[in-house]
Amino acid sequence: MFPIAPDTTTPLNPSMEDLKRPRAEPGMKPGSRKRASPQPDPVPVTLALPGFVADRSEAAARVERLLQYQFHNRSLLEEALTHQSFADGAASYQRLEFVGDAVLGLAFSNFLYLTNPTLGPGALSSLRAANISTEKLARVAVRHNFYPLLRRNCPRLDLMVGQFTESVKQELEDDLGTAPYGGSVVKAPKVLADIVEAIAAAVYVDCTFNLVKLWQVTRFLFEPIITAETIDEQPVSTLHELCQKHGKVAQFKTWQKGGTTVANVFVDGTLVGMGSSEQRVIAKLNAARDAVGKLLGEAKQQVLTTGVGHVSGVEVGELRECKQKLHEQCIMKRWSKPIYKLEKEDGPAHHRKFLYSVQVQAQGNTYVTLGEPFSRVKDAENSGAQEMLKLLSKQVAISGE
Repeated sequence: MFPIAPDTTTPLNPSMEDLKRPRAEPGMKPGSRKRASPQPDPVPVTLALPGFVADRSEAAARVERLLQYQFHNRSLLEEALTHQSFADGAASYQRLEFVGDAVLGLAFSNFLYLTNPTLGPGALSSLRAANISTEKLARVAVRHNFYPLLRRNCPRLDLMVGQFTESVKQELEDDLGTAPYGGSVVKAPKVLADIVEAIAAAVYVDCTFNLVKLWQVTRFLFEPIITAETIDEQPVSTLHELCQKHGKVAQFKTWQKGGTTVANVFVDGTLVGMGSSEQRVIAKLNAARDAVGKLLGEAKQQVLTTGVGHVSGVEVGELRECKQKLHEQCIMKRWSKPIYKLEKEDGPAHHRKFLYSVQVQAQGNTYVTLGEPFSRVKDAENSGAQEMLKLLSKQVAISGE
């Protein structure tokens, strides 16, 4: 859980009607009526607002202890921890945030370029966007409790941050906190991402614009870093797999609303998921997970099962397990080792699709199956293996082997 100094509490958006509504008379039971008197009001939901570290030396020391870095010029850190609403003639973090936005983009560009030698520019851009999105950086600020260190004078901002922080806590309770792009229905306040960018810029300027040093000092803040492997394990892939297994088609529709991208997911024409973000790719991820949660929640046992079945001794399991299942079946039945072949590679660099065939020598015959196209080679091979398992199950049933 995240430590938040509970300075005060406030009702969540009370309406004027709520404020004017008469209270129930003392002694009345909850929900009881007295003639035409209204029912008693529900207890208002309260929200713990973020605290504030008034001791500025302590605020700076907390950041230095966290980063394990001692600033040569602490005024940079104080600037990074000052919001423009703080009316004291002090410089706000805006200039540093401008630098931080660019330098984090460059730092992640370098890291992703060096660690993904086979990825094209489109895929690298998607990875960078996911790692430095407002949603990701806002969660970094919440995780490390940066907001109470910020000098500000904006109650509305405190309320927004408090609501978002509570929603992130709920993500953890729902086991969604590991989702790198988040999953909250509450929009991430940009101020939280700004703080992270400003602190990164303060380090960068303080170490005389040494990008390598900046990365060494701040990299841990962004863990877990989204990689080519983990981004493909996001709900978009899961959604398409679920729909494919049941003969359904998932479609995304997006549009701009102000500076936000809104994404809807339709399965066979029915709206099943919604999501939004300043980043289009993150909006799609949020919408996809919303759809997956609803689909699994409504029909976990009956409709959207994770396996295909078991026929005549040849097991066809979950898609991600099919390659291993096929390998085990071939060893057990002393068939030849499966041969996987890339048949087709299609689509733009940022949305490549791979189509694989599988060949197996079994029962004196050669069998070849073709899988479905997937954005990951591993999933494409698993799809081919799944089709092979289905074919072999029919052949075993016919032959009685």
